[in-house]
Amino acid sequence: MPVELTGRFTQQYAYLPKGIQRKVDKALRLLDVDFRHPGLRSHPVESTPGVFEAYVDSKYRMTFERHGDSFVMRNVDNHDECLRNP
Repeated sequence: MPVELTGRFTQQYAYLPKGIQRKVDKALRLLDVDFRHPGLRSHPVESTPGVFEAYVDSKYRMTFERHGDSFVMRNVDNHDECLRNP
């Protein structure tokens, strides 16, 4: 499925360290191929219906929504900050 980046996601991505950006890039490629990939551990965000969380690594997360045939990326940050405003 195609992956679309929101302005907020792009802005948050720019603030991440380069090593984390590479991990986000890998996670986005996995999401494009199979959003159920075990490495992503994708699951719904309990407090926000329709929004999903996926792992970037043990500390960082990204959130997204499914819109038709695409994923719309909402946020990427460390776990607490990302889920504070998914």
